Amino acid sequence: MEKYQINDLERLTGIKAHTIRIWEKRYNLIEPHRTATNIRYYDDSQLKKILNVSTLLESGYKISKVAVLNDDEMNKKVQAVQENSSEDVANNAYVSDLIISMLAYDEAGFEKIFSAVVLRYGLYDAMLNVIYPFLAKTGILWVSNKAMPSQEHFASSLIRRKLQAAIDGLAAPSKPEKIFLLYLPDDEWHELSLVFSDYLIRKSGYKTIYLGQNVPAKNLDELVKKIKPTHALTFNISRKKPTDVQNHIAAIKSIISKFPF
Repeated sequence: MEKYQINDLERLTGIKAHTIRIWEKRYNLIEPHRTATNIRYYDDSQLKKILNVSTLLESGYKISKVAVLNDDEMNKKVQAVQENSSEDVANNAYVSDLIISMLAYDEAGFEKIFSAVVLRYGLYDAMLNVIYPFLAKTGILWVSNKAMPSQEHFASSLIRRKLQAAIDGLAAPSKPEKIFLLYLPDDEWHELSLVFSDYLIRKSGYKTIYLGQNVPAKNLDELVKKIKPTHALTFNISRKKPTDVQNHIAAIKSIISKFPF
């Protein structure tokens, strides 16, 4: 069981800590656990409940009406919000449910939500409006040590699998005039944006050469000579020493000079 401080709940739900305390006293909404030294904390099920409460309040429900709902009733109302509410409200509901599924390692639940979002918006808008906001909140959990690396990898792997399935379903490239080289540089491992880019480029009819994670710049030289790509795309996400970044940029400049523009 993970332990969440009330400030964690505030960051993830947007509900002020002071407000959550008032709801605890006035409506018995949740009852925090306490450590041996009387420090308050919350568990996964309580985080789920506050996330659901946040979704319902945003869709127009009153806290007095929400507080009396049991878990099944609340879940049904949240599902109705996802299906019938405005995009902004529904998107937040989807994000909350993805977080809940990730924390519980609920693969079936995660895939069901992902599929519902793609069915509603299409893959492109689903990624921009729901998946990336979900990943941003996952980052908050990870930085604050409230989500284990395994949970983050669990969610990322499922999203990557969905993107790869979408890529596999695309037609063969039909525009040979452009070839895109896609890779992540040394010590870069988070490739969801690169995989999504691969999907978008291939969907547009162009060919990609996908190299994936942790590709040293020196390894690109021979490939460029052989393949002659017209474009290259990479991402720098992790923190690096300024000298490492400068060295990588210098190496890329040298390679780019060989591109047949």
